Amino acid sequence: MHILGEIKKRGKMVDEAIERLLPIVQPEELYQASRYLVDAGGKRLRPAMLILAAEAVGGDVQKVLPAAVSIELIHNFTLIHDDIMDQDELRRGSPTVHVKWGLPAAILAGDTLYAKAFEIIAHVDAPSKIVARCLDVLSQTCADICEGQWMDMELEKRSSVSEDEYMEMVQKKTGILFAASAMIGSLLGGATDETADALWQAEKTIGVGFQIRDDVLGLISSEERLGKTRGSDLMEGKKTLIMIHALKKGVKLDALGRDASAEEIDATVQQLRDAGSIDYAMEQAFALVEQGKSKLDVLPDSRTKELLIELADYMVTRTY
Repeated sequence: MHILGEIKKRGKMVDEAIERLLPIVQPEELYQASRYLVDAGGKRLRPAMLILAAEAVGGDVQKVLPAAVSIELIHNFTLIHDDIMDQDELRRGSPTVHVKWGLPAAILAGDTLYAKAFEIIAHVDAPSKIVARCLDVLSQTCADICEGQWMDMELEKRSSVSEDEYMEMVQKKTGILFAASAMIGSLLGGATDETADALWQAEKTIGVGFQIRDDVLGLISSEERLGKTRGSDLMEGKKTLIMIHALKKGVKLDALGRDASAEEIDATVQQLRDAGSIDYAMEQAFALVEQGKSKLDVLPDSRTKELLIELADYMVTRTY
């Protein structure tokens, strides 16, 4: 079965667990707002990675499902708050939470997901020592995500940003949640510390490749496929690896406002193509994924290990 089919199969298990572990209760509208993005779809890549990591070390999938739900809730919490900070109006092809319910309600919806994620993972069926370790990993991960988001906002204000600064920001903002998914899944599956640490390092690196691909897709894919506004990084002045390369090459880019036309976005994207910046970014993404995949050698050979490798490749070849 193609990797997408395998992801969907595990994603369906996560969706069923979400229904059970995050029911819509009173106050009903708060939980509807909290569940809104979760129910709108998403690829479920991070919980799928957690499940695969557990499977790869011989763990029980059913026992790790609550942890997979927790990871997905943290991911959606970050999306709600990201959309607020970036003032984005579309996510997964639908109005963002703050557009639909207003700013105060969106903040509460995100906070609810954050709190529930910890409540759910705290009750996972595992020895207390392992549960405590997972809680520590998740809390440190959330702090790193906040640091990464802060760095992202700070870098937007600067005219000059280094590749190393971008890589550090993306590791924290994006890579770290993939790393946590793999580590928590493997720990709950019974892995040794050495194996869990190797998976952490592998998926943190692969997660950076995922983000670079995401940056590229945000420029070259249609709004229908993206489910969000195309070229939003350009409008917000994000210092992606693409932009850093282009600026280093001396490309003069016109500042694009939030009302930029499709033609203006197309013209800027063409400048980035001509400078080789999009190709350069993808070369780096592929290299990072290869680097991350090499750390998966710690796992015994199995079909699940092959799926983790296929998932890594998919993260930088996907088209949406």
